[in-house]
Amino acid sequence: MEEDGHRAGHSERSTGNGRKRIFRIVAVQAAVVSAAAHLLWAWPRLSGPADPRPYVFVLAAAFTAVVAAATLRADEYRRLYALGAGTLAAFLVGYVAWHGGATIESLSADPLAIVGKTAETVGVVAFLALYRLAPPTSVVVARRTEDGPDDD
Repeated sequence: MEEDGHRAGHSERSTGNGRKRIFRIVAVQAAVVSAAAHLLWAWPRLSGPADPRPYVFVLAAAFTAVVAAATLRADEYRRLYALGAGTLAAFLVGYVAWHGGATIESLSADPLAIVGKTAETVGVVAFLALYRLAPPTSVVVARRTEDGPDDD
């Protein structure tokens, strides 16, 4: 009987880990797509020094790629997931703030923006789901200290 209970608990953990893995993959892919969209928009405009946006977009894309890589490689840190959600949400809010009342018209006229904003929306949802599913950071840190240093 105890063995069956153990298996049920293991099954629940496996399901939770499977969901976390899916959300992690979706979050990373969404962040990478958003970073790529920003780079693709900025790259041809870098020669125009009057507009600072291309330079900011290149830096933002690099930062987003770092967050994506950390999400892929790191333990499940809530702070990292909050950073990912916040970064992608900042892109969404920034787009609306920049275009104001013409946001819908600007979005519908730019396929790259549609891809970027869709990826950012999906990414925010995935990062928030990871945040909600992850244990508090103190628990993750305690687990790491209990397990000892990695021998990799």
